[in-house]
Amino acid sequence: MNGKPHAMVLGTGRAVPDKVLTNADLEKMVKTSDRWITERTGIKERRVVEPGTPLSELATEAALAALENAGVAGEEIDLVIVGTVTGDMKFPATACLVQERIGAKSAVGFDLSAACSGFLYGLQVAGSLIAQGGYRRALVIGGDVLTSMVDWDDRDTCVLFGDGAGAVVLGPSDGERGILGTYLKSDGKYSHLLCNPGCGSLNPPTPENVRDKLHTIRMEGREVFRHAVVSMVDALKTVLDEAGMTVDDLDLLIPHQANLRIIEAVNKRFRVPAEKLFVNVEQYGNTSAGSIPIALAEACQSGRVEKGSLVGMVTFGAGFTWASALIRL
Repeated sequence: MNGKPHAMVLGTGRAVPDKVLTNADLEKMVKTSDRWITERTGIKERRVVEPGTPLSELATEAALAALENAGVAGEEIDLVIVGTVTGDMKFPATACLVQERIGAKSAVGFDLSAACSGFLYGLQVAGSLIAQGGYRRALVIGGDVLTSMVDWDDRDTCVLFGDGAGAVVLGPSDGERGILGTYLKSDGKYSHLLCNPGCGSLNPPTPENVRDKLHTIRMEGREVFRHAVVSMVDALKTVLDEAGMTVDDLDLLIPHQANLRIIEAVNKRFRVPAEKLFVNVEQYGNTSAGSIPIALAEACQSGRVEKGSLVGMVTFGAGFTWASALIRL
């Protein structure tokens, strides 16, 4: 750090819908079973919004919780970044809607699209802008309402996803606490393996495209699984190596909560003990960009980590994108 200001986490927050969709509920909707879902994913239930509920509601709730936790007023925020692929609208950015609702009148707001990696991408961007000295208080939100693009007739994908958002407030730090390292990667060669092909300029929402369900998630599960494991191992190893650390130095590892089998396969390489590995995928399923900030907020609020704890985070998403980060709380 060499005395140069860097960003630290001042507060965390989360928001998930009240409605719970269990595996038993899905058994009534599509040809599947609790055993089939649990064995392949480790997911038992997920939270889903009521029809018509936009991401901005969850994002604002998570933001307000993070602000309260940080002891920071909305008008003190000068940067709002929302990592998401399910913003309220194509434009304006959901970040602008959140900005208005929290009273951040002097802030600049924009959305960032990196699928499940959106939060860690946003953390890197906000941290860099704070380090340059142009911003004092940043709000980074990761969240998605993936159930808005799920094909409920596709049992291979509809069982995986849930809705939620998490947020952190960042501010400058001259001490040991803060973002110690980040690592971001992408490879568009594999974009076709996990995508939502409709609703953009390629396949606009015509009656024919809606009929063909081009607005829903398409995924080649086996290939995504394989790439996710390799990429997450690479990302975590790289950020640790660059910081001169090992997994033994971590107080907690938060992997992307997409699939318990992916988490287990990644951890086979690192052998992080259960008490240092955060897992909540059983409760929420894959909340995309919301996954890691929701987990971080829960870890902070439950006492799994505290001031001075070293936390590692690693994720993988469509694009393909993958990322990792080390923070000292």
